[in-house]
Amino acid sequence: MSTETGTWRLSHRTQGSRVASAGAWPLRDRLALTAGLAAPFLVALALVPFRTDLSHTNAALILVVVVVAVAALGSRTAGALAALSAAAWFDFFLTRPYETFDITASADVETAVLLLLVGVIVSQLAARARRLEVITVTDADHLSRIHRTAALAQSANSADTVVDHVRRELTDLLGLSACRFEYGTLIGRPPRLLKDGSVTGVSAWPQDEIELRTYGNGHYLGRFMLTRGPGPVPPLQARLVAVTLADQTGAALDTAGPVREG
Repeated sequence: MSTETGTWRLSHRTQGSRVASAGAWPLRDRLALTAGLAAPFLVALALVPFRTDLSHTNAALILVVVVVAVAALGSRTAGALAALSAAAWFDFFLTRPYETFDITASADVETAVLLLLVGVIVSQLAARARRLEVITVTDADHLSRIHRTAALAQSANSADTVVDHVRRELTDLLGLSACRFEYGTLIGRPPRLLKDGSVTGVSAWPQDEIELRTYGNGHYLGRFMLTRGPGPVPPLQARLVAVTLADQTGAALDTAGPVREG
């Protein structure tokens, strides 16, 4: 990789998953919605040969398990759709008169309503548990980035190595289309990513370049210039990690002394 005086450049393009339009449903969500419609139907159909021997309560519990599975693998929307589908096919296949959407027994009406309510509530809880799991995994990934960078800053033979590493980390972490590092310059007044994760002068993540400054022992040493990618705005947690990575870069630059021409 070639370098210019005090300037490193990077233009890694995001992968196809980031190129997709923001309004498109992710594949996993589309599959979960399909499962939300189809899975309760298939399970209720499979229970038809046993409907005279199987109590309606047990049949409803089996369908609740299906709803929970869909919500755990998909989203709240998929879980709610599965709950509606489960209640409908429970009525159609497993209550008298069979294969109609009419219910004659009041107990069956109560069971169908409870199936719908319990299915919706449990699906929301399952989706929330899945979201918390994703947050935990994300936290572990952020911690790993910080740890890798800190270890490299202590062991690298040159600050260039740390800068290149952090550029790649920032590009992946923030979903950037480009990232470069400028040593020592403060030309222009671009929006700046601050310590608290906010950006100066704007209320949203801007399309123009954003600067992320690095300091060593309180002295300004350089800045990363960040170009937003086509994906969503990076969450606050990711922006705070980006600030930490920039601080680690500043510490490496301060230890190494002035960067020489490449």
